[in-house]
Amino acid sequence: MKCPFCLFQDSKVIDSRLGEDGTMTRRRRECIQCHKRFTTYEKVEMVLPFVVKKDGRREAVDLDKIRAGIRKACEKRPISSDQIENIINSIQRKLYESGEKEIVSSRIGEYVMVALKDLDEVAYVRFASVYRQFKDISQFMKELKVLKKTNRKTI
Repeated sequence: MKCPFCLFQDSKVIDSRLGEDGTMTRRRRECIQCHKRFTTYEKVEMVLPFVVKKDGRREAVDLDKIRAGIRKACEKRPISSDQIENIINSIQRKLYESGEKEIVSSRIGEYVMVALKDLDEVAYVRFASVYRQFKDISQFMKELKVLKKTNRKTI
């Protein structure tokens, strides 16, 4: 590791400790040349897959974009920011675990829909109406009937 003070190319590790959440290692280092000490942090770098859009474009996964869509669907509903973050974390975990380099955008949309359906039916229907691009009230009613039918099965 290059020294941030004298820019010498080598340093030695004096102490290593696991971070509070267990996902990072804190290393205390000393420069071989100037003997000044500094701290570095090491963590695993996980790369999210690229999203393949409906028109074939590819772009990096934007968790903020997903978060904004979920927040919009959950507006004026009794859903906390923590619950929304749990959904985002769950989706992010699924994307990492898939091991794929590319994922179609529709799969991410389905992950969101499943999570919202379990959390809040109104937020689910709001998201579905935009995500599935309902053209008229009949498509909207069809989705509501499916939702109502699945609720009867769980009762």
